Amino acid sequence: MFSDKIVKNLSNSSWIRKMFEEGEKLSSMYGADNVYDYSLGNPYAEPPAEVLESLKKHILGDEKGIHRYMNNAGYPEVREKIAQSLKKESNVELNANNIIMTVGAAGGLNVVLKSLLNPLEEVIVFAPYFVEYNFYVDNNGGKTVVVPPDTSNFEPDLDIFEKSITAKTKAIIINNPNNPTGVVYRVETIKNIEQIITTKEKEYGTTIFVISDQPYAEIVYDNTKVPGLLSIFKNAIIVNSFSKSLGLAGERIGYIAASSRIENVEILINALSFCNRTLGFVNAPGLFQMVVGDSINAKIDVTEYEKRRNFLYEKLTGLGFECVKPQGAFYLFPKALIEDDIEFVKAALKYNLLLVPGSGFGCPGYFRMSYCVKFDMIEKSIAAFEKLVEEFK
Repeated sequence: MFSDKIVKNLSNSSWIRKMFEEGEKLSSMYGADNVYDYSLGNPYAEPPAEVLESLKKHILGDEKGIHRYMNNAGYPEVREKIAQSLKKESNVELNANNIIMTVGAAGGLNVVLKSLLNPLEEVIVFAPYFVEYNFYVDNNGGKTVVVPPDTSNFEPDLDIFEKSITAKTKAIIINNPNNPTGVVYRVETIKNIEQIITTKEKEYGTTIFVISDQPYAEIVYDNTKVPGLLSIFKNAIIVNSFSKSLGLAGERIGYIAASSRIENVEILINALSFCNRTLGFVNAPGLFQMVVGDSINAKIDVTEYEKRRNFLYEKLTGLGFECVKPQGAFYLFPKALIEDDIEFVKAALKYNLLLVPGSGFGCPGYFRMSYCVKFDMIEKSIAAFEKLVEEFK
């Protein structure tokens, strides 16, 4: 009766959502205050003042026409502001024509993949990775190729990466800072990836695009600097959203930036705009295009996230968990206390702890915790972790 493919995919869908739904059940049984839900990366920080002031201005003012259709790529004045901001960071020439406003980063990734992929062309992702990449690539006729990490630092295994590139490789997705580990790839690693790609492009006579999925780029700690991919890769395409950087996850507003160094970039930009329309997005939300244009230099306060990171990292490692300390985003990715991470996560439910198994990110043996939650919940949850650890001694 329904799509066989979609019905099959339902059983393979996100562990994040499964655990979130499990949390709702536990909350109804024990009360929300007694459930420790680390499942969903839902930004805790409220939007900065600039966002709220812009909203008031556009809603309460007497502007005309901001709720109508516009160019499928979005408002040119907003795109120009984003282009100039990226140009300043990267020293790569960009203008409004290089920018397409999108329905969040998820919409942007689908637009990019639709514009690039021919049937069965390959997209390389670095595990652990956001599992929805599988569906986005499949949506657009491609095939996902997964490269495992070096689990000592959760950066890509570059030897395996080099061997994974074939004549069918069309793109690489780099998520930096990474979801689920919070690791920021070093600039040396990024430059090594670039050298490998350049060598393989010459070997196969192909073009390999680097898609930078970077919604966490503004959430970093300890003065960590996220390497700018526009300045490193010739064929770079940035996909970003304001979900995390401005606390606007529910507003679904983001953008694509196509490097001016891409050969025939004008064709790509036209394709992106076309796919933005034909995938059914038509254009990004008009009101929030104006808002992010007004708030281009605004940032959320990351100190609350950093406080949560430090507390949880110290408590969990003190209890014996192994974990690479995250440099960005708002996740921890500790090693499970048994080999089977799914069984470990199920065991945690007995103590009302909602964790997400690493298997859901292509990296079994670990689990993800999202610490964009209330601090008092984190404090209360430590006793539950103590009981969980005691079970596996």
